[in-house]
Amino acid sequence: MPALPDRLADRLITDQDVARTYGVDASPGSVAPAEFTVVRARDRGDVVEVLTYAAAHRVPVVAQGARTATTGSAVALEGGIVLNTEAINHVEIDPVERIAVVGPGVVNGDLKSQLTAYDLAYPPDPASSGSCTIGGNIATNAGGLCCVKYGVTADYVRGLEVVLAGGEVMRTGRRTAKGVTGYDLTGLFVGSEGTLGVVTEAVLRLIPAPDPALTVLAVFDTLEATMAGVAALRGQRHTPSLLELLDGPSITAIQAFGDYGFPPGAGGVLLVQSDRIDHAHEDVVAYAEALAAAGATDVAVADDPAEADLLLQGRRALNPALEARGPRMIEDVCVPVARLGDLVRAVHQIAERRGLESTCSGHAGDGNLHPCFFFDDTDPAQVDAARGAFGDVVEAAWALGGTLTGEHGVGVLKAPWLEGELGAAEVARQRALKAFFDPLGIMNPGRVFP
Repeated sequence: MPALPDRLADRLITDQDVARTYGVDASPGSVAPAEFTVVRARDRGDVVEVLTYAAAHRVPVVAQGARTATTGSAVALEGGIVLNTEAINHVEIDPVERIAVVGPGVVNGDLKSQLTAYDLAYPPDPASSGSCTIGGNIATNAGGLCCVKYGVTADYVRGLEVVLAGGEVMRTGRRTAKGVTGYDLTGLFVGSEGTLGVVTEAVLRLIPAPDPALTVLAVFDTLEATMAGVAALRGQRHTPSLLELLDGPSITAIQAFGDYGFPPGAGGVLLVQSDRIDHAHEDVVAYAEALAAAGATDVAVADDPAEADLLLQGRRALNPALEARGPRMIEDVCVPVARLGDLVRAVHQIAERRGLESTCSGHAGDGNLHPCFFFDDTDPAQVDAARGAFGDVVEAAWALGGTLTGEHGVGVLKAPWLEGELGAAEVARQRALKAFFDPLGIMNPGRVFP
C-alpha cells in the first residue's frame, strides 16, 4: 500500500502488538488479518484525508469504534485501513432544544453521565453502554435493555455529518424538532454498518430525565408460566421501562458464576422496571400483582433505587457468566412477543439436536432474545455444530414471523441469510444504494452483503 499522507503520520499505530488489538471486534472467533493499517482519527479532517487516500488507491476501509460488535462488522480487512474514531469525542449539549451534538467516539455511558447535570437523558442503553461508542451504536442501530419503552438508536438521531468514500462531507437531517425536507438519508445511514460512509458527528434527541428506576423480580417454575407473566405485563396500561427474561439455563449459568439469589431449578425469571416520573412505585406494585396472578412463585419489589439496582445485578451478570463458560455463538433474533416461548423452546431443541448446550435470554419486552450455543473450539465437529445451530435459529425466527437481527446488525456472520429474509430483488436495490454512495466498493466490503 502506498504511503499515507504526512498529516496522518502521528495518527498511525506503529506498534504491531497494539495494532493487532484493533484487528478484531467482539464477534466469536474473529481473527485479525496479517497486514492492515490502523489510523486513529482525531477530527473530521483526518477522516476526509483517509477516505480521499483510500479512494485514490482503491484501499478498503473499516470504520471502527470500541470494537464491541458481535457480528464481525468491525474486523480489519487484509491490506486495508482500520479507521478508528474513538478520539473524535466532542460533546455539545443544548438543554433548550434538548439535543446533544457529539462525535462518534463518545462513549454511550459517558454521554448519559454528562446529561445528568441538565436533568436530561439519552435513552438508548446497550448492555455495553460503559464502553460502546455513539458511532458504533449508530452503525448498528443499537438497542438495549430499555427499548420496550424508549425504542432504539434510530429514534434519537436527528441528523448526521458523514464523510463519503473519496472524502466528500455530507450532512443529513436537522437540529430542529421537525423537518421533512427531502428524503430521510439519516435513517439510511443509521444501521448501515460502515458500508456507506463514516459518521463524524451526530445530532441526538434528548428527553427529560425519568425518575430512578424501581425493579420487580419474579421467579416462575416453568417457561409457560414465565410467558404468561410477559403477557400479563403487556396488558398493563403503563409500559415498563425494562422487561428482561432469563431462561432456566441462564439462571443456572449465573448462579454458577456467583450467588445472585436465584433459586435452583427455576423455569424462568422476569425483571421489570418503571421509571415513570412520580409513579414508579405505583407501577412496580401493579406489575408485581400482575406477575403473581400470572403464576410467579416468588416476587420481590424494590422500595428504593439502591434495592432496585441490587435486584438487577443478576441480569447484569449474565454476559460475564456466559463468557466464563467458554466459547459460544451468540445470536440476536427478534420475534413477535407472543412467540417468545416458542423461540426459547426452539433454541433448546436445536441445541439438543446438535449436541450442544444453550441459553436463551434477553429483551422480553420487544421480542429480541440472544440465544447462545456453547461449544469446544478445539473440536471441529463442535464448531460445525455451533455454526449449524446459528443458522437453525435464523430459520426458526423466520418461521415464527421474526427477523434475523434485532440490534446487533448483519456484519459478516449473518450476511449469508440476508437474501433469505429480504429477497433477491430487495438485496439488489440495497446493493444499488451502496454503489451510489460507495461506487468503488471500498467501505467495509463484504459486510452486510455477502
